[in-house]
Amino acid sequence: MTTATGGTSAAVQIAETGGPEVMHVVQRPDPVAGEGEVTVAVAAAGVNFIDTYHRSGLYELPLPLVLGQEGSGTVLEVGTGVDGFAPGDRVAWAGSTGSYAERAAVKASVAYKVPDGIDLETAASIGVQALTAHYLVTDCPRIGPGDRCLVHAGAGGTGRLVVQMAKLRGAEVVATVGSDAKVEVARSAGADHVINYSTTDLVEGVEAAVGPEAIDVVYDGVGAAVYDASIELLRLRGSMVTFGNASGAVEPKAPLHLSGKSLWLTRPKLWDFISTREELDARTEEVFGWIAAGRLEVRIGARLPLAEAADAHRLLQGRGIAGKILLIP
Repeated sequence: MTTATGGTSAAVQIAETGGPEVMHVVQRPDPVAGEGEVTVAVAAAGVNFIDTYHRSGLYELPLPLVLGQEGSGTVLEVGTGVDGFAPGDRVAWAGSTGSYAERAAVKASVAYKVPDGIDLETAASIGVQALTAHYLVTDCPRIGPGDRCLVHAGAGGTGRLVVQMAKLRGAEVVATVGSDAKVEVARSAGADHVINYSTTDLVEGVEAAVGPEAIDVVYDGVGAAVYDASIELLRLRGSMVTFGNASGAVEPKAPLHLSGKSLWLTRPKLWDFISTREELDARTEEVFGWIAAGRLEVRIGARLPLAEAADAHRLLQGRGIAGKILLIP
């Protein structure tokens, strides 16, 4: 990204890592599209756990840093070497740092056009979470009729989408949630069984619903708090898919702990599943198609201004919001 000497615009920046209090709104020169980039007037920026990892320093990036990996808006300028985009296009993106801003320079390689009939807030909500859910159920491993999966945080932004997509693929879904209020949120997404782990022991609750060692695949965005129980619940040669650390990162473990049931363990990340234009377009096309057809519900849980970005992180990490949190410039 390069910057112009003309106008300025607001962005949420950190100069040091730490808690939500290190986030500050700053005025900066308007970004200019560099090679392979488009500049965008941001309509909405999605808030994700990866943003909290960047803010805390769990995942290190150079400082100072404008946070945010996804968003949507209208193209203002197209940089050199960019094909397929023009000023005025409605676009969204996943995997371009700097989205918590009024204007952003976005890598064209991770941007995609928003179809007519899809509003920009919905488009901003799918970049990280829906595309993550999509690759999980199609590639980690591919699930379908006859498969039974366990989805942790099934009422959360990503978890609820995993539940819906697993059902679209014909799987049986067991979802876990952390409160009575979230039970219906997960059930409304299509979960066949919902376990409230704040009132019921996780292992006992899942086994009461489907039996012992009866889970084919665990989709875990929670991390440390549920890892051991998840391993216990998997069937022989089952798959443990850990893709997030909402409760903290899983402590290092020797591979030997998987040998008791010959389990598969993977720690995937979204960027490796949208690394080509063909794969990114195929995933976004299917997700947008499901939304347009009314088969996939994208729930927005909260909309906050840029000045309240710290509160957005607190809401996300407190796990009190069911659905997507957006920052609206």
